[in-house]
Amino acid sequence: MDANNITNILYIVLIVMIVILVVLSVVFAALSMKGRKKEKKEKFTSNNKETRKNKNSTNGVVSYNRQSILDFMEFEKIEDNMIVVKKGKKYVMVVECQGVNYDLMSQMEKIAVEEGFQQFLNTLRHPIQIYIQTRTVNLEGSIQTYKDKVKDVEDRYRQMMYEYRRMKDSDIYSQEEVDKYFFEVTKQKNLLEYGKDIIRNTEQLSLNRGVLNKKYYVIIPYFYEEVGNEKVDDDEIKNMAFSELYTKCQSIIRTLSACSVFGKILSSRDLIDLLYTAYNRDEAETFGVDKLYRASYEDLYSTAPDVYEKKIKALDDLVKDRAVDLANEKMEKARSKAQKIAEEKENSLDSLIDKMATLILDENRAYVGEDIANEAIAEIQKESKKKEEGNNNDKVKKTTTRTRKKATN
Repeated sequence: MDANNITNILYIVLIVMIVILVVLSVVFAALSMKGRKKEKKEKFTSNNKETRKNKNSTNGVVSYNRQSILDFMEFEKIEDNMIVVKKGKKYVMVVECQGVNYDLMSQMEKIAVEEGFQQFLNTLRHPIQIYIQTRTVNLEGSIQTYKDKVKDVEDRYRQMMYEYRRMKDSDIYSQEEVDKYFFEVTKQKNLLEYGKDIIRNTEQLSLNRGVLNKKYYVIIPYFYEEVGNEKVDDDEIKNMAFSELYTKCQSIIRTLSACSVFGKILSSRDLIDLLYTAYNRDEAETFGVDKLYRASYEDLYSTAPDVYEKKIKALDDLVKDRAVDLANEKMEKARSKAQKIAEEKENSLDSLIDKMATLILDENRAYVGEDIANEAIAEIQKESKKKEEGNNNDKVKKTTTRTRKKATN
């Protein structure tokens, strides 16, 4: 085999290897693309399954992730006694106002309040919003304050009782001094009992969830557009917003004081309480902000259930109540029907006994004799007729007596 043939064979083998390599490269690229598509599809499917799993849990409770809750809330954060809205595009400061009892005022006082409120409206040069929030009266803080004070009174009373016993057993003090100190001990005892009664009554009052309290707020906004075309950073915008809002709030507080309405600027913690109560009206009493602070929670979330969950629960309760009412109604109806049958049988008891006795004698004529059976049946019919006539006479007498009574009346 010469050199040319060997060269040709090697050239052919090289071409075949190149073709195979190209084919393998195309197959590998196709498989890689198919694998990526499959991976994306599986990832998308798993995400959809996870979403459906969150929305359709076994308890029927819709669960939300952190991002969806943050998207739902209209505010971003609370900082420097301000609510930051729309990523710093808007800042809000809130003034809490103490209401006045307008109906208990005299005519002159009412006129002064109206003039002061008119002055307040005339001095406004910026938009405001008046917000009223109804809350259940929370007496937990007052009760704890009373308990602390009563504990001090109780400790002082025990100390005085110990001192009184020591004075009584000692010969140093006269009877007059002992009696005078006993009077002080009695006063302390009465004060202790009075404090315990206050705590007991306040705790009973706290059980009444119908005791409501209204809080009044004036909301003052500051918009990013008020800065103008100046190039400022976020810290400068925040400082400008705080300065502007604080000035506006102080102006509102001064003008409202002319109509006997006193206000204060809410702190960051008060703003948290305000927003938390707004988003959790039903659960704010159970999961209050103070309890969450004491529990050292770092983040606050909405604990209010979904409106459809509340509706489903209300419908379930309604179905249960109506089902119980329907069952009781049908049961009473069945009882009354059975009672009616029993009363009918009781009223016709003698007639049923006579019919049964006649049937027994008629069926046993062969055993007791034809003559005896006929005579006994005739006797039964005779007595039954007498009873029926007597019952009819009683009914006539009762009807006549009722007619006479009505005529007399």
